[in-house]
Amino acid sequence: MSDARFEDGDERPLKLQALDGDDLKILSALVQDAVFPVSEMAWDARRRRFALLLNRFRWEYTARATGRGDYERVQSLLVFSDVLAVASTGIERDDKDVIVSLLAVEFQPGEDGAGHVALILAGDGEIRLTVECLDAMLSDVTQPYRAVSGRAPDHKL
Repeated sequence: MSDARFEDGDERPLKLQALDGDDLKILSALVQDAVFPVSEMAWDARRRRFALLLNRFRWEYTARATGRGDYERVQSLLVFSDVLAVASTGIERDDKDVIVSLLAVEFQPGEDGAGHVALILAGDGEIRLTVECLDAMLSDVTQPYRAVSGRAPDHKL
């Protein structure tokens, strides 16, 4: 038996769940540089669920990983369950046309599995979720499409 390789995968939509901090690091890598308008985030307090509809850069299918020349994005749902509270800083939630860029998702554990999830945004923005336990799901919901920029996101200063 050998280790899995990128070349061995197929292009089925992603559907992954994170139940601990290590799982969340994988989801964080996959949603790095996703963009979304602030109008595409919602918290259902009654169901204790927070969701984002993201335009996720497909890091797993970049030209470097696959040898293809196209860079792609796909719309994905990032859903957190067992959310007790939501707070944000550094974003204009009233301006529904504002597009934000997601840089990372981090989990700060508390007692008995509870803790905080930090959605780190470009420009010093953050969405902070207080969770009873970590339960996140990332699901691709559309077919991939060619990235409008035609290139991979770049973090050079």
